[in-house]
Amino acid sequence: MEWLKNEWRKRGLLKRFQLTISGCVGPCDVPNVVVITGSSGTEWLGNIDRFEQYRSLLEWAARCRDAGKMLALPSEFRECKLSPFRP
Repeated sequence: MEWLKNEWRKRGLLKRFQLTISGCVGPCDVPNVVVITGSSGTEWLGNIDRFEQYRSLLEWAARCRDAGKMLALPSEFRECKLSPFRP
């Protein structure tokens, strides 16, 4: 987590994208949940447990910063998407 926070700050992402690391944002039965909120909506990802995934999220955020808008998440996160609410 320290690596991610330091890189987020070093790349100037703090003023564009809020990074909050918490024990649980829900649903708590899914480990390592990441919530990404932007003007186009909110994405919930679960089971984010590999360093490469965190690096990919960081690179994605940097591309969004450079584009001046939220871009589509990398396809590698397709299987990680979840809904925190029951239908």
